[in-house]
Amino acid sequence: MHKNVLQSIAGIEIYPLISFVIFFLFFLGLLVYVAVANRQHISAMSQLPLAPDHDEPLNHHFNHDVLC
Repeated sequence: MHKNVLQSIAGIEIYPLISFVIFFLFFLGLLVYVAVANRQHISAMSQLPLAPDHDEPLNHHFNHDVLC
């Protein structure tokens, strides 16, 4: 039944092709980014979650009255 419904829609055959092209271009762009990315920048960014932050105190105090 679903097959007949989808076949009755004019121009539906283009949507799988568009989806594949978007999928392919995204991963191709990601591959190009990884290939040309600066290795020192990637290394520095990978260490950020592990590095201690000496500029800010450990306890974050949020002022919730500002949002209300």
